[in-house]
Amino acid sequence: MTERAASAVLERLSAVEWTGDWADAVARVMSRRVLMREYLRRAAVWAQAYSVENEWPFFDVTAYAAPEFELPAETAAGLRECLARVTGGESIRRTCTGAVRLAALRAQDPAFGEGLPDLYEPLVLFYERGGEFLWDNAGFLDLTGVQMRPGTLRGHLGSPPLQSLDGALLDAVDADGRIAYYAAADRKGPLLRQRVVRGAAHAEAFGGEGPGWVPAGRPLPASPQQAGDFGLVWLDEMEAADMIGQALAGAGR
Repeated sequence: MTERAASAVLERLSAVEWTGDWADAVARVMSRRVLMREYLRRAAVWAQAYSVENEWPFFDVTAYAAPEFELPAETAAGLRECLARVTGGESIRRTCTGAVRLAALRAQDPAFGEGLPDLYEPLVLFYERGGEFLWDNAGFLDLTGVQMRPGTLRGHLGSPPLQSLDGALLDAVDADGRIAYYAAADRKGPLLRQRVVRGAAHAEAFGGEGPGWVPAGRPLPASPQQAGDFGLVWLDEMEAADMIGQALAGAGR
C-alpha cells in the first residue's frame, strides 16, 4: 500500500514537462495562480500544525514531522531519477520530495496529518498544468505569464479554502484577457466576469446547460470600483473559483 500510494504521485511528477511550451503554460496561468494560492494556504495550515512555520512555503513536511521515515528502496530510486530532471530550483525539488514521501507516509500511517487537507495536491496539479515556477530577485513568484507575491503565512491562514480542485473548475478559470469577477451582493445568481481582450470587453456569466461561460446579457462594470453602481460586488478569483466549483457540483459534474 505504501509503495503504491507513493508510486502514483511519483508517476505524475515524472510525467511533468518542467520547461514546457510557453503558450500552453500561459493559457493555463489563471488556474495555476489559483492552485498556487491554494497550496500556499494549505502549506500554512500544515506548517502551523507541525510547528515548522519558518520553513514555509516550500518544504518537505515529513523531514520535520517524521524524519525517521524512509521510502521503499525502489520508490526512493525513482524519486532520485525524477528529481534529476526537475528544473526551476530547490523549492520544486523539496516539494516533489515531500509529495512522494507524504503519500507514502499517510498510506502507512493514516493518522498522520489526520484532519488536514492534502498538502501537495494543488502544487502537483500546478506542475502538471505548466511545469516550473521561479523566484525573482524582488521576491515574486514567476508562474510563467504572471507574477505574484507569496504573501505571509499568517495571511494565508485567514484565507477560505478552495473546496474543489476538479479539472473542469480549473479549465473554467483559464481564459484570455484581463478578468474581473462579480456577483450579486447576496452571492445568489450566476457568477459574472468582465473579460477584456485587446481592448474589447466581454460580459459573461457562468451557467447554461454545460455549464460554462455564456454571454451575460447585461453590461458589467468597467472596473471593480464601479461594481456598486451595477448592484454587484467584486469577487476575488479564489471566491469566484469556489462559486464555479459549486455550480459544477450542482450540475452533477
